[in-house]
Amino acid sequence: SPDGQVHIQYRENSKEFYEIALTDGNVLTMTSATNKEWTDYIEVSASSEDRKITVQVPDGLLDSLEISTTNEDITLPALTVTGSVSLSSNGGDVSFGNLSVGSGLTLNSKNGDITGTVVGSYDGFAITSNVKKGESTLPDAKEGGEKTLDVACNNGDVEVSFAEG
Repeated sequence: SPDGQVHIQYRENSKEFYEIALTDGNVLTMTSATNKEWTDYIEVSASSEDRKITVQVPDGLLDSLEISTTNEDITLPALTVTGSVSLSSNGGDVSFGNLSVGSGLTLNSKNGDITGTVVGSYDGFAITSNVKKGESTLPDAKEGGEKTLDVACNNGDVEVSFAEG
């Protein structure tokens, strides 16, 4: 974020809201919660704009990042994380800009595609890739490299490239 602070933008209402917590170890969690009755599920679901969450973090502040969602896409801009990153979507796409990780990157998608650019050389990563019912630009396995790239995709394509930072 431009002002060096963490910002989270989201919408909620009396039936659908979020529980946000910051632990003593500086781990920020945001979990969806609901007060819905069974009859509330008969109506049309909220628009995608009402379910969108935007998080802004100062450069260099992230040691690790874990994002998991169901029936939504995960989209990351160019980002540097000093430790590891884990992105998982069940029923949505995972996409990222130039993503720089310190130790490892884990990407999972079921019924969605995975696309993005990893900062670093191809030889700098040990790779495991398991793609079912889709195509991939990655090998099933590659040894070597100080960092790890683990990819699993079921019923979607994987297009991950590497770019020197």
